Amino acid sequence: PPPMPAKLLDDAAVDAFLEGAPAWSRDGDAIRRTFQAPSARAALALIQRIGDLAEGANHHPELSWVYDTLTIALTTHDAGGLTKKDTHLAACIDDVLEG
Repeated sequence: PPPMPAKLLDDAAVDAFLEGAPAWSRDGDAIRRTFQAPSARAALALIQRIGDLAEGANHHPELSWVYDTLTIALTTHDAGGLTKKDTHLAACIDDVLEG
């Protein structure tokens, strides 16, 4: 049988995550963060690091890159909303961006 989709987080769990991760905000069924890097080249290097995290987690964010600014959105498409996969990867991305 196919694997079960990840369990959706309830609003309280999402709110608790956002309280501890103020750089992220809720955007419907996703969480979103914008980050300004020191330069376009630094932003590109961060995309590579985020991509490596995503591959390791087998969970892939939507990334937008405009010069030195990255916008990252996370949702679990097969579950139809936010799951622990999203909050876990967001915390790992925070470590990269703030590390």
